[in-house]
Amino acid sequence: MSANRTLFTLAQNLKIAADAFGPDQARPVMLAHGGGQTRHAWQACGKRLGENGYYALSVDLRGHGESDWSPDGDYRMERFAEDLLDIADGFSVPPVLVGASLGGIAGMIAQGEYAKAGRRGFAALVLVDITPQMNMEGVQKILGFMASNLEEGFASLEEAADTISRYMPGRPRPKNLSGLAKNLRLRENGRYYWHWDPRFITGTQKPQGSREPERLQMAARSLKIPTLLVRGRDSDLVTVEAARQFAEIVPHSEFIDVANAGHMVAGDKNDIFTSAVLDFLTRMAPAASTS
Repeated sequence: MSANRTLFTLAQNLKIAADAFGPDQARPVMLAHGGGQTRHAWQACGKRLGENGYYALSVDLRGHGESDWSPDGDYRMERFAEDLLDIADGFSVPPVLVGASLGGIAGMIAQGEYAKAGRRGFAALVLVDITPQMNMEGVQKILGFMASNLEEGFASLEEAADTISRYMPGRPRPKNLSGLAKNLRLRENGRYYWHWDPRFITGTQKPQGSREPERLQMAARSLKIPTLLVRGRDSDLVTVEAARQFAEIVPHSEFIDVANAGHMVAGDKNDIFTSAVLDFLTRMAPAASTS
């Protein structure tokens, strides 16, 4: 199944790029990637959801991939949440949101704050290796990796692949680098740079989710929709204790712990991850019904 590229125009004429899989009249499932990633992180998952009768929409969040950079450099978490809700409003029924890391934090705020205040929100929520309480060592490790080579870039795709392999030694280095090319921008100077706006981590209006655990806990407590937390068992961001605390503040939530997977659960164990999401959706938001 091939993806259909689509474009959304949001506030301030901000263009958001997305790939769609499956029948466009089916139950919608929005896929929101993590910080520094692009919509292509969901390629295999989106394809399989489409094959199972869902309309899967994988978006490039603002400042990432082929979406516009924020004209004023505004990457506060509120902007990401509002973007997701604005796209969701375009569907005739509330979509399910599957959010990894940044996308999951934005989903919690969108549903726990904005929907609570009157926005329509989502039909269900899948949080991928993200909880209100995050391991700050893991957060700093991720930010450190994102900041590396930020200004100088990479001389080649091979150099970028080597850097990623050192950061994630447990994941096999890909032989075909065409997928990696989608996460990098080739500039006129012949060097490759991360496919996101540097102001996302260097600007004055950047996401502060990891520094706002109380806010995220309040948002999580307000979740009334079906919720699934998927954790990578080897995650350096979400600890066993953090997952337990999430179960306490969202008692109706479900939990899956994916073995041999780290923070990038969908990339590490995509088949297992997607099967878990499909099982949850089949029970909580069947593809055959959009009522």
